[in-house]
Amino acid sequence: MSSEHDVRDGGGRAVTADLPRPTPQEIDLTFLGSVPTYTAAEVAERAGMSLEQARRIWRTLGFPDRGEEVAYTDADVAALSVLGDVIGEGLLDLDMALNVARGVGLSMARLADWEVGALTQRADDLFRESPEVAEGETPSSLMFGQYGARFELLMSYAWRRHLAAAVARMEATRDLRLQPGTTHLTVGFADIVGFTALSNEATRQEIGDLVELFESRCADVIGSNHGRLIKSMGDAVLFVNDEPLRAFATAEGIINVIGRDKRMPDVRVGLATGSVVLRLGDVFGPPVNLASRLTAVARRNRIIVDHATAGALPRDQVESRPLPPRPVRGFGVVEPVAVRRT
Repeated sequence: MSSEHDVRDGGGRAVTADLPRPTPQEIDLTFLGSVPTYTAAEVAERAGMSLEQARRIWRTLGFPDRGEEVAYTDADVAALSVLGDVIGEGLLDLDMALNVARGVGLSMARLADWEVGALTQRADDLFRESPEVAEGETPSSLMFGQYGARFELLMSYAWRRHLAAAVARMEATRDLRLQPGTTHLTVGFADIVGFTALSNEATRQEIGDLVELFESRCADVIGSNHGRLIKSMGDAVLFVNDEPLRAFATAEGIINVIGRDKRMPDVRVGLATGSVVLRLGDVFGPPVNLASRLTAVARRNRIIVDHATAGALPRDQVESRPLPPRPVRGFGVVEPVAVRRT
C-alpha cells in the first residue's frame, strides 16, 4: 500500500509523493526481529502457562486480544516465558505479576508514543528521499530499525538508574510504623491558569508546543530540587518531595520559569503533606487530592499549602499567612495557608 505525503522540492514548493506504507508483518520484522508464527495457545504452551494466564498478561501489558490469529512472535514467547518462570519459581504470584506487567505496559506505551511523535518529523527530514528507504519501509521504520538498539540501551540504562534511586528512596523514607507501600511526603500540584480558554484560541501546534515546554520546564525544576515528577496531565503536573522545604522550593521554581515568563501563562501551585501510597509509579492519598483542590484557592503565581506543610516550613525562611476558611470538596471546611519566601 502507499499513502500520499506533502514534500518539498528543491525550490521549496510543496509537491505530493506516494510513499510506501509498510504492512504490519513488515513492522513486526523491523522491530521484533521476526514475523508472527504462533497463536495465543501456542505461545502459552511454550511459555509454560495456561492460555487464560497468557491472555490476561497480554491484555494487562496493553495489547488487544488477537483471538485465534497467528499474531505472535518468538519475542512474545520469550517475554511470557520470563514471567512464567518467575511465577513458577514462586518469586511472584499471578496477581503481582499482573501488577508489574501493568506498570511496564503503561510506561512503555507512553514512552513509545512520545518517541514516535517526537522523532517522526526528524526521520522524514533525514530519510524521506534517501535510497536507504526500501520497498515496504517508511523513514520512521528505517530510523527506528537502524537506531532502535541504541534507544533500547538508553532505556535499559535509565531503568536501572531509576530502579537504584527508587530502592534508595524507599530505604531512606520507610517508616516501619506505616503500612507497607505507605510513606510520608509533600505532594505538589501545579496547573496552568485558564488552559481551556487558551486551548480554544490557539492552534494545535501552539498548544502542543506549550504543553511540551510546560512539562519540560517543570520536570527540570522538580529534578533540581530532588523531587519526582509523578505525572503530567497536559495543563498540570503532579510531583512529590521528601521534604516540605524542597517542595516549596520546587513550587517557587515552577512559578519562576512559567508564571514569571511573559511568553507563558500563569500558574497556581498547591502543596499538602501527609501519608501517601506509592503504587505503579503513581501516588494516592488525601494529600494528593488536597494539593489538587488547593490550586483552585490559589491566586495566579501563588503557592497555597495545608497546615501540615506550613507547620513544617522554617519560619526564618518562609512567611505564612492563614486565609479565611472555605469549603473544599471532599475535605469539608479547610483553612488554607498562603506562603512566600521571606
